[in-house]
Amino acid sequence: MIEDFYKLEPYALDKEQKNALITKELKELTKFHKEHCTHYANFLEAVGYDAEKVKKASDIPFFPVRLFKDYELLSIDKKDVFKTMTSSGTTGQAVSKIFVDKETAIMQQKVMVKILSNYWGSKRLPLLVIDTPAVLKDRRTFSARGAAILGLNVVARDMLYVLNDDMTLNVEALRTFLEKYKGQRFIIFGFTFLVWQHFYTELLKLDEKFDMSEAFLMTGGGWKKLESEKVSREEFKKRMTETCGIVHFLDHYGMVEQTGCIYAECECGHLHASNYSDVFIRDPKDFSPLGIGERGIIQVVSVLPHSYPGHALLTEDEGMILGEDDCPCGRNGKYIQIFGRLKNAEIRGCSDTYADKFR
Repeated sequence: MIEDFYKLEPYALDKEQKNALITKELKELTKFHKEHCTHYANFLEAVGYDAEKVKKASDIPFFPVRLFKDYELLSIDKKDVFKTMTSSGTTGQAVSKIFVDKETAIMQQKVMVKILSNYWGSKRLPLLVIDTPAVLKDRRTFSARGAAILGLNVVARDMLYVLNDDMTLNVEALRTFLEKYKGQRFIIFGFTFLVWQHFYTELLKLDEKFDMSEAFLMTGGGWKKLESEKVSREEFKKRMTETCGIVHFLDHYGMVEQTGCIYAECECGHLHASNYSDVFIRDPKDFSPLGIGERGIIQVVSVLPHSYPGHALLTEDEGMILGEDDCPCGRNGKYIQIFGRLKNAEIRGCSDTYADKFR
């Protein structure tokens, strides 16, 4: 059924249309993973899953995301694994392993392209990566940080890593890139703490000013460390605008367990669920679904995980649904606010993990 989703613009479906389409697909995925993943089948049996009782997407049992740290969960033969992605973890901490076959990898990339094209257009743009090429050293096994960069490689051209291997800023390479694309639209991508620590703070030390007013700055993760330093999202944007003229911001929420289905930030500052995914907020007391404006545990569903049972996950993040089908930007779907990690949950964001090592 995935082709039905590809034919549509990523935010075209209203509430009723989306629920019908995504529920049908999630039921099929649940059936498939039950038949091909023993651990997942045991989980469904333990929670008393009955497919006949599923009327909406939120009725699909939510699988705790932490279980990917404890078990190797895959619904394909090991010989069909195309790449293995890992979540970030501090030293000694278990990491999630996500096994992806070629078909799933292609779907993830196609969806990433579809979503991002809705924000900055279908034309491939130059990409300035606030990271070092060493992050992609092993192409078969890499972290969410590497997976995100690799995913953007599909929608970009002339990719430049602007940090050296020792994480210092390559000022000469930056100067050449900006001169080459002066007056043109381009993308800047980096995890938030890396952008702040190794790009913004280094730009402040320079005598020259760089004009990046045509750039889209795409960030994700790392807010925990910045907020501990009393730097809010609003302050971050303000400083980036003052320093290099950036006015187009595209933060996003996502996880390695559901690569491809990002919740991207619109012009109004809202993180949107696309046709390919949905989000529910669960009451921490009894896990019942909460309504708009109520704060709780984030559950995410996605139609993309075909090689592993990651289609309905209970995260370790806290958030709130702000609205549905009524954002001033004109995009349909739910839009959310993220408050961060739940208390006592392990720090696991890519940028936050790096920040923890940096201290």
